Amino acid sequence: MMHGLETDLKDIVLSNTSFGPDTINLVTSRISDDYSQFTQLRELTGELARNEFRTPAESVRLGVCQYLLGTYSDAITTLSNADGGALAQFYMGKSHLSLGHYDKAVSSFEAAKTAGYNGDTCLLLVAETHRAAAKIDEAMAILDNMFGPVEQTAEYLYQRGCTIAARGDNPDEVIALYERAVESDGKHSGALFGLGLENDRRGNDEKALELYQRAAAVFPTNVGILINLGLMYEDYDRYEMAQQCYDRILEQEPNNHQAQLYRKDAVASMDPFFDYEQKRRQEQMKTIMNIPVSQFELSVRSRNCLEKMGIDTLGELTKVSELELLGSKNFGETSLVEIREMLANKGLSIGQFVHEKQESEEPLDLSHLSPDEQVLLERPIADLNLSVRARKCMTRLGLTTIGELIRKSADDLLECKNFGVTSLTEIREKLVEFNLSLRGE
Repeated sequence: MMHGLETDLKDIVLSNTSFGPDTINLVTSRISDDYSQFTQLRELTGELARNEFRTPAESVRLGVCQYLLGTYSDAITTLSNADGGALAQFYMGKSHLSLGHYDKAVSSFEAAKTAGYNGDTCLLLVAETHRAAAKIDEAMAILDNMFGPVEQTAEYLYQRGCTIAARGDNPDEVIALYERAVESDGKHSGALFGLGLENDRRGNDEKALELYQRAAAVFPTNVGILINLGLMYEDYDRYEMAQQCYDRILEQEPNNHQAQLYRKDAVASMDPFFDYEQKRRQEQMKTIMNIPVSQFELSVRSRNCLEKMGIDTLGELTKVSELELLGSKNFGETSLVEIREMLANKGLSIGQFVHEKQESEEPLDLSHLSPDEQVLLERPIADLNLSVRARKCMTRLGLTTIGELIRKSADDLLECKNFGVTSLTEIREKLVEFNLSLRGE
């Protein structure tokens, strides 16, 4: 078998030598080390596919390469007409799993095991398939009945961690299992990604970024890894790196709608005509508007009046009129002049944004909702099944329920970092499914 450093992909893909798990690992390692070889693999696979007189063994080789390229339907077609052996059945199972054909995937993995493929490896993928099909108890039953050295392998630890995570309990055990999996195999992309997700959810951005990067360096790379890594690059304003992540997805899945939209947003953020100075001024204004009035040396009368009116920040002062202030008991012209001067020193004025208060305080009309639909407002935003990007923005805005979300306008949401038109469209579509809409729509 050709494992020498001098062996290139052409020798592996187009030769007539034996082709098994070790050879496949050699291919994936080569591309992990140098992703530019992905293009060569695609070209060589195309050349092999054009050979109308392939042997059954060559069809297995072709089907596996098609799987590695992410063309799962082609892989299934090719492998179905191959030699029917263990390797063909195994990669048919992996292709079916990738396409969500769970029953067919299980059948293929069981056939691969019967034909002589490593039994533990097949069982672990059957467990993964059950988990993907939301059959969590069945997945856990398989894992609970596996004993011996397999229990210390990265794949077993990873699958157990994923299954416990899917069950929704004991997050500390999930992290511990992922960590043990990474210790066992520092290039296990699933464990790296799982550990990255757990750190991401806990706000450990730098650690999550490092883990996502390590996971993305392993070929073949799960689309979810590249999506999360791209979004994290955007959080760090590294839009070119984010674009590269989405480009990698589109190389494999040219019609991936999510990657197309995310790429468009990332490219737009790199627009040289984007007014960064305007953005800086907007951020500066937000900071000023949040300054507490308690930081200023106001008279006791002014402080007491503002406290009674529930006005705590400069921004809140810009959303009331002079008449409203004067209507407060004991608030006279002297206090009004004092407030005017305080705001003027910060480039603001009383009532400057009073129209925004009027819009935000307009009561939300829920009359068109049935009692059952109004109960929806108390449900968590997680029930909308939003994308990673949209979920992150909801967290930044401090929104936890659907009711809190629909009290926001489109403009409110668009002010959140990395929340673009793509995410806004997604939010609108999800709300329509519940007969809801954002404020003002």
